[in-house]
Amino acid sequence: MSWTVLAHPPDTLIILALALLIEAAAGYPDALYRALGHPVTWIGRLIAALDRGLNRGEPGTRRLKGVLALLILLAAAVGSGLALTALAGLGGPVLGLVLAALLCATLPAQRSLDQHVIRVAAALRREGLPGGRRAVSMIVGRDPETLDEAAVCRAAIESLAENFSDGIVAPAFWIGLGGLPGGLLYKAANTADSMIGHRTPRHAAFGWAAARFDDLINLPASRLTALLIVAAARLTKGASARGAWTAVRRDAGRHRSPNAGWPEAAMAGALGLRLAGPRVYGGERVTDSWMGDGRAEAGPEDIERAIRIYRAACALLFGLAAILATLLAG
Repeated sequence: MSWTVLAHPPDTLIILALALLIEAAAGYPDALYRALGHPVTWIGRLIAALDRGLNRGEPGTRRLKGVLALLILLAAAVGSGLALTALAGLGGPVLGLVLAALLCATLPAQRSLDQHVIRVAAALRREGLPGGRRAVSMIVGRDPETLDEAAVCRAAIESLAENFSDGIVAPAFWIGLGGLPGGLLYKAANTADSMIGHRTPRHAAFGWAAARFDDLINLPASRLTALLIVAAARLTKGASARGAWTAVRRDAGRHRSPNAGWPEAAMAGALGLRLAGPRVYGGERVTDSWMGDGRAEAGPEDIERAIRIYRAACALLFGLAAILATLLAG
């Protein structure tokens, strides 16, 4: 078997299923992070270097240089993925699949997202509002001091839903489609959006291409995430699949983001909550539509219900990868 099949289905789906199992069980060990860093930190250094070297001139020039920076970044990500896949393939068919899966397991973040979000509920129960604010500040960008307990809980649940899409389902989708090169391409684009895709004076022009490309490549995953949450709600006691589906159909397209509304609406409807809505970032109030038409008064128990839905959805994602791999291999 040529190593090149490791970058094409069905082998990429086998790799994905193995990677999801590995990451769910072990996450990304702290010792490994301290010793080597993480693919996102490596990608971040390249983005920072491109930002320093290219982000200058008039807005039109900055936009063109931003397109160039994105192309360089994506080429580096795909090239690295192809080189690492080739090295993994030297070990033969079985070892090649396992090595590729180990490398791909660094890209999704099932375990860390679960841990960060459940800590918010635990902190609220143990330390009250100050503890909840500190815990939620680790996963959201809004001003924690403006949040009451219900807003802290909603913020944690919104972060869980949105990050399930762009931190787990999206890299999984691109790994399933293109193996490690596909996963690294997605991770590079998503990291670029988080670093330079904001509409600040420095990055409004230079980060335009990164922001638009990230929107584009997250489109399929955001819709798939909503479907996974709807299906997971059917399997989770105390959740409503009907409510999730209704909220997605009614509210997802009203969100200011072309992608975030899909998982947030699904989670809101599944839990009988309202999510998103007006929020404060950096001292500025952002007006957005509500996702869902339930209650706004969320509590720690709602975070815990959301985590149960999330875990069921992660299991469904693994099952989907395994079933598709079996069907295509047969």
